[in-house]
Parts: sequence; structure tokens; C-alpha cells
Amino acid sequence: MEIIQDEKTLKAVKTVQAREITEYHVYTRLAGICKDPHNADILREIAGAEKKHADFWLKRTETEAKPSFLRIFKTVLIARILGFTFTLKQMEKNEDDAAKNYKSLAVSIPEAKAIAMEEDAHENQLLAMLDEERLRYTGSIVLGLNDALVELTGALAGFTFALGKTSLISLAGLVTGISAACSMGASEYLSRRAEADRRAVKSAIYTGGAYIITVIILIAPYLLAPFFAWANKFTALGCTLILAVFIIFIFNYYLATAKNLDFKRRFAEMALISLAVAAFSFAVGWALKSILGVDA
Repeated sequence: MEIIQDEKTLKAVKTVQAREITEYHVYTRLAGICKDPHNADILREIAGAEKKHADFWLKRTETEAKPSFLRIFKTVLIARILGFTFTLKQMEKNEDDAAKNYKSLAVSIPEAKAIAMEEDAHENQLLAMLDEERLRYTGSIVLGLNDALVELTGALAGFTFALGKTSLISLAGLVTGISAACSMGASEYLSRRAEADRRAVKSAIYTGGAYIITVIILIAPYLLAPFFAWANKFTALGCTLILAVFIIFIFNYYLATAKNLDFKRRFAEMALISLAVAAFSFAVGWALKSILGVDA
């Protein structure tokens, strides 16, 4: 096989070669930490394809490429936290530079185009076969998260105007949130059981868990407000609404990436509903306080 002599082409090939060998190590490491044998086999198959491509370029450069250990460490760390489906699909979305390199190489090295096409088709096919537990329970997580965001932001907005101290608001919010989390989990369990779903218990745990975690995050500003002289119940409400939008952003970005969904539409819809309910509840709290003459 002909060795590449042109300096510019050689530099581009070495960049591609380094990327391929890095991704070989990424997929291999992910396969090693994957508990599901099915998914581990898929990841090893992808790793094998990356190694094959790296070896092809090695024959053209006769130079061993060093993998990016920082990228390997960072990718594996993200996969441990957010799951390998999200991580790998995020990797695929960030392949613009690699695609440009392959396109430029195809002019002088015809095999580059074939490798690029093979890699895209093969990896997309394999990634579609991945089956991760947390994504199987997306519906349950969405149910708990969405209900917590809509109900609790609304409740806290109403409590903020109807009640006086942040300690009272946080207490009312915690009681409301914990009760609702238990109710949502139980409802999800009964609903799944009625459909003879064997995953009823896990679905209930994911629903209730997503709800209670959201509750804790949203109420945190009210719990922390007494420690800051400048904070009051209205600044706490503002922080809670910001946190709500942040949760919506992060969750929808994760979901859109992992399941190839429309991020902008889902984010805008969920944020608009949550903030609209909060505004309506704030108005209701103000109206009821005025009508009933409550001063708490």
C-alpha cells in the first residue's frame, strides 16, 4: 500500500487516525463498564470497526497514532453519569470536523469516502440497537418530572403570595411535594399493574423518584433564603423559576439527544406550561389572600 508523502494530506490522515484509535479505546472502555451483555457486545463491535479503520490509516502513515486519553477519560465519565446511549449519540452529533477531514481526503484517497460511509452506516445501525434501562422508563420519568415542575412551581407561586415566611412556604411545599410524589408513584404502579406490566414497581420508583428529586431542587431556594440577608420569598420564587427552566432545559436536551427528538419544541412547550401555571397560581394566591383576608 502506497505511503502518503504529501505533508498536508499526511497531517489530515494522522488527525483521522488519532480520532479512530481514540474512539476504539472509548468504545472498548464503555463495553467494559456496561452491565448489559447485549449492549456490551454492540459496543465491542463498534470498537472493532474503529480499530479496523485506524489500522488502515496506519498502513498509509507507518506511524502509530496516540489516543487522546483526556477525551477517553471525559467520555467515560460522562457515560457513567448520563448513560452510554446519550454519550455515544452526542459523540455522533459532534462529528462535523471528522466529516470534513474525510471529504477532503477522498479527493486524493478514494478509500476515505468508503470508510466514512461504512462508519456512518454501521455505527448508526448499532446505536439504534442499544437498549438502556433508564431510557425504557422515560415515560415514567417524564410523568414524575413534568408533574412536579407544573404542580410544585404553581403551588410555590401561590404559597409565596398567600404565606409570609419562607419557612412556612418551604414546609407547605415539602408536605405538598412529598405527598404528591407518593401519590404519583402509587398511581403509576396501579396503572402499570392494571396493564399486567411486569415493570410496575420500577416504573413507580422512577416516577416517584423523579418527582421527589425535582421537589427538593425547587424548594431549595426557600430553605436557603434565611441564610442570606438580601433574600426574601420573592427572590426565592425567582430562583425556583430559574431552576425549573434549567431542569426543563437539561432534561429535554438529554432526552432529545438520546432519543433523537425535537429539543426546541419540547423545551419551549414544557417551559411555557410550567411558567404559565406558576403565574396563574401566583394570581390565585393573591386573589384568595385578598378575598379571605389571610395574613400569614
